[in-house]
Amino acid sequence: MDVESVQTVVVGGGQAGLAASHELSARGLPHVVLEAGERVGSSWRRRWDSLRLFTPARYDALPGRPFPGDPWSLPTKDELADYLEAYAADLPVRTGVHVRRVSRSGADYLVESDAGTWRAQNVIVATGFDSVPRVPEYASALRPDIVQLDAGSYRRPDLLGPGDVLVVGAGNSGADIALELAATRRTFLSGRHPGQVPWRITRPLARPLNRLVFWAFGHVLTTGTPIGRRARADVLAHSGPLIRVKARDLSAAGVQRVPRTAGVRDGLPVLDDGRTMNVSTVVWCTGFDPDHRWIDVPVLDLQGRPVHERGVTAAEGLYFLGLLFQHSLASSMVSGVGADAAVVARHIADRTAAGEPVAAPATRPAPA
Repeated sequence: MDVESVQTVVVGGGQAGLAASHELSARGLPHVVLEAGERVGSSWRRRWDSLRLFTPARYDALPGRPFPGDPWSLPTKDELADYLEAYAADLPVRTGVHVRRVSRSGADYLVESDAGTWRAQNVIVATGFDSVPRVPEYASALRPDIVQLDAGSYRRPDLLGPGDVLVVGAGNSGADIALELAATRRTFLSGRHPGQVPWRITRPLARPLNRLVFWAFGHVLTTGTPIGRRARADVLAHSGPLIRVKARDLSAAGVQRVPRTAGVRDGLPVLDDGRTMNVSTVVWCTGFDPDHRWIDVPVLDLQGRPVHERGVTAAEGLYFLGLLFQHSLASSMVSGVGADAAVVARHIADRTAAGEPVAAPATRPAPA
């Protein structure tokens, strides 16, 4: 099979990969973006039907292109997918390309896929942080008649059979799904309350506060500040605060809050307080993990997480983008990934101009 040469390969054509492509294009750096989906935005189109972003449209834009429509509306997942597809129209994106392996070949990298092989001086891994649902091992001990879904496979209430539902994980996704399910069945939401933004972010009076909060997400809650490092540990272990859905919304809808799900007894979920939940469906909203097993370069820790400084790894020319709290709380948000993409693109530009490796930025190492 022929090997195509290019200066930089970006693996992943979601918001992180597209932001990287924009920043590389702005600097005149040759590259190609390889997207596994048949369409840009495919991963968003597969999410549950009623999903709306938790942030207003003005905070859902990639570099150089405002999100269309009312800046204080909450876009649907299909509107975001359409926005990403339009954003990609002028970028060198190839869809339907599933990357199987990235490995070293001398000073370069080989990027092997089901559609061919690329040789590149640089590789940006922008496949996101939500590849594999994080489901506890004890889930396999649940009775076979209990339907189990995760936040990636849930679609809408009418696809579920009758009976009570236990939603495990009380972050933004869990709260959103529990709120929807409570309209048609008794719904329990299991897990610690992650806190919440205490005002309605879509109200006009809240706009000055919104600007302050979203600025803090990208500039205060970072790996470079003590408060940011504490927040990062909490977000990686649990969840970020509820942004759109509030605790009072869940209560008003009849969602019943219950403690953390601790295991299984007699085939049924059991809570921290010893209660057994006789439910028909369990929806696991316990987070996702990235899948980096295809990266055959020693840049991962023992848990398979990338070791990096602001996305720059110890392997010259290998970068990561779009990781959960990569540098700030905003790093995995559509509006926040551009800042990290600019750092990586500048590093590649500096390497290119110097014709030799360039030191990583002087920030605290952050395994993600």
